[in-house]
Parts: sequence; structure tokens; C-alpha cells
Amino acid sequence: MTSTELTIRDFRPADAEAVAAAHRAGREHLVMSAEALLWMNARQNPDEHFRTFVAELDGRVVGAVRCGLVLGTTTTGVGDANGSVLPEFRRRGAATALLAAAERHLAGHGVTELHSWLDEEPESLAFGSARGYELGSTAQFGGRDLTLPLPQAPVRPAGVELRPATDWVDDPRPLFLVEAEAIRDEPGEVSMDALDYEEWLHGDWARPDLDRGLTVVAVVDGEPAAFTMAQTDGVDRYWSAFTACRREFRGRGLAKLAKLESLRLAAAAGYRSAYTSNDITNAPMLAVNAWLGYERCAGERKGIRGLK
Repeated sequence: MTSTELTIRDFRPADAEAVAAAHRAGREHLVMSAEALLWMNARQNPDEHFRTFVAELDGRVVGAVRCGLVLGTTTTGVGDANGSVLPEFRRRGAATALLAAAERHLAGHGVTELHSWLDEEPESLAFGSARGYELGSTAQFGGRDLTLPLPQAPVRPAGVELRPATDWVDDPRPLFLVEAEAIRDEPGEVSMDALDYEEWLHGDWARPDLDRGLTVVAVVDGEPAAFTMAQTDGVDRYWSAFTACRREFRGRGLAKLAKLESLRLAAAAGYRSAYTSNDITNAPMLAVNAWLGYERCAGERKGIRGLK
């Protein structure tokens, strides 16, 4: 006889490996390390109300959901909740209970609209629909084998340098300014129009899986104009976390140069698989990634639900 005792509780440090495994199971395009999960749950921003709930079935961690308020925007009352359950333990109530716990937590902190990414597969989309989530934007994942040759680098425009983000370790504000401008133009339901330097500094810049040596900055006449931010699992998988270019420097191929150099460095460092994600309406970046050799490997849809 199979027991189905389900427990939903808060994340503990000892859960990190199991939660990372559930996050990646069946979704090799998602790059997440246990170290990054530990960091996410250890750092505290009182404005975010971040929390991770873990599902146990018969004492085994089988899934988790991470949730919090969306920061960096003037839009209020928006939260996100994203999680997963090991495939062999699905359809036993864990995902439903995890999402309900996230909804209760965020509703208690003023969230009136919750966003959750759903795998672009019939079962996942049906799960969201049955729980009141309406479909929003679509994202496409691309994967690339880094053991295969990369394209030949285009001619670099005069005055352009490619430098690692380690050059800004003492003062990363110039890189923040690039991101703060570029992210305003990112497709999506929420306008990211209020990125805060301190939050970025202690958030994106402080992530343990951020590889500053593989994060490449395109510098024009001494000024950071574009960059591609690289995260890794520390073993063999690389994730293109964000690529940004200031408006006045767009159309010069700087993002292409930075991404190519980052992939070249990653391959030289022994990383074997690279992954990225883009909104399907972001034609310029999709074209860059296609040129780099990325091929579509998965998709996801934004699920949106109002909370009372």
C-alpha cells in the first residue's frame, strides 16, 4: 500500500540539493545550483517577502515553490511564484498545495496579481487553467552544445573593447546603469521601470552562481555600453541570465560580440551546454541567439491570476 502523507513547510538549508533536483528534473534548460538556492533563502529584503515552500511526501522532498513580490517596478501589488515537482511524484497534490501556500503568503503581503511561469506543455497549461491562471506572454528557451564550433567573430568596430565584469568588481554601478536602462524595454506584463541599485547590488550582482569572468562587457570609448551576464552551475552548464545594451549604442552588434565572447570563454573553461531564454516577441535577440547556434529546446507561458 502506498502512503500519500503530504507536508508543506518552509525551506531548510538541508533541502537545497533536493529542491535543485526537482527544479531541473525534465527541464535541462533550467540552470540552478543548490548554492544559489541557499543564497536566495539566506538573503533578506523586507520589501520582497521572499519565501520558499517545500513539499514532502512520506518524508521525502519532492518539490518546492519560490515566491515573492516583484521589485524594480512602479507597478504595485504584483508577485511571482515559480516551482516544480519531481515527475514521478506529480498528480499527488504537491504542486496544488505548494501554489496555494504561495498564494496565501503573498496575498497576506498585499499581492493582488500573481504571475507564475508554466511549462508550454498540455499538462502544465491545464494545471494553471484549472487553478484560475490566464495565459500571458510566451518565452522560448534555446540550447547550444558548447563542444561544437562557435561562429567566427565579426569585425569589431573601432573604439570597442570586450572586457570581463571582474574589471568593475570595486564599482559595478556603470554596469547597473546599462541594465537599468535596457530592462525598461524588456517585453512583459510588468514594466521594470524602477530598478534600485542597492537591490541590484545585493541581488543580481551578489549571486553565487554569477560568473563575473564569463560576464562580458562591451565598452565603447571607455564607457560600458552593453553586457551579457553569465551564470553557471559550476560544473558544465552555462546560463545567459540577461543581455543588455544602452539605447544609444544599439544596432552596432555589441550584444552579439559580448555574447559570442562569453560563450567562447565558457567553452574554454570546460562548460559543455549553454542555455538562454527570450520573449518570443524579442526578434533582435532571437536573431542574435540563432546566429550563435542556439536551437529552441522548450517554451513556457506566463500564468496570471488575480488574488483577493
